[in-house]
Amino acid sequence: MARKTPTVWVAYSGAVSQADLEFLDGTERAIRLESAGWWAWLESVAARSFAYPLYDQQAGYIRGFMTVRKEQRQRGGKYWAVFRRCGGRVRKIYLGHSTTVTQARLHAVAEMLRGAAEPGGTDTPTR
Repeated sequence: MARKTPTVWVAYSGAVSQADLEFLDGTERAIRLESAGWWAWLESVAARSFAYPLYDQQAGYIRGFMTVRKEQRQRGGKYWAVFRRCGGRVRKIYLGHSTTVTQARLHAVAEMLRGAAEPGGTDTPTR
């Protein structure tokens, strides 16, 4: 079965990185992270989740993906959280409202989770 979850792909050019959200089912064009289209998509009803790569720059490849999901709070309001299986357990890291889902924040959480999944890494990621 083909993956239908929108996926963020990050292109590195030296110290500069550029990230785009791609829709694999072909329904929409790619959206550049932190653009007006990105903020609008995060707030839309259609935006429920997306995948973000755990890229290992030393090895030169992707070690896996973390899933970023929008959830409804019991008291109202929607927020985003990251989910990733580490050490046989599913970890959840709170990201916050749509305005806090930035490329820098996603990269920082991905680095934390990638380090936790490596041998000798901490099994419990911290915020």
